[in-house]
Amino acid sequence: QVQLVESGGGLVQAGGSLRLSCVASGRTFSNYAMGWFRQAPGKEREFVAGISWRGRTTYYGDSVKGRFTISRDNAKNTMYLQMNSLKPEDTAAYYCNGPVVAREAGNYWGQGTQVTVSS
Repeated sequence: QVQLVESGGGLVQAGGSLRLSCVASGRTFSNYAMGWFRQAPGKEREFVAGISWRGRTTYYGDSVKGRFTISRDNAKNTMYLQMNSLKPEDTAAYYCNGPVVAREAGNYWGQGTQVTVSS
């Protein structure tokens, strides 16, 4: 079992930055590829970014490529999402998830953290 807790969301102006964190409990975090997803009201859940279990491979959804960076620190059981050049359309609840396979979500979800970008 893995429990995931996100933090770092908030209200930011367009063009600003936020850094999300996802802390995992459980001994097998470092074995999983992990990812971030988001969901805005009235919209379907969207893949944001994924990272391999060692952190050597990262990949992104087209809408965030070049602006967001995913990373992880297995020693701290923590995954991060650095979000730069934020746009109002990035407004959503962001969820930590694993184990991801390509852009498909796995069974473990965090409770989500809200990101709101004002124009």
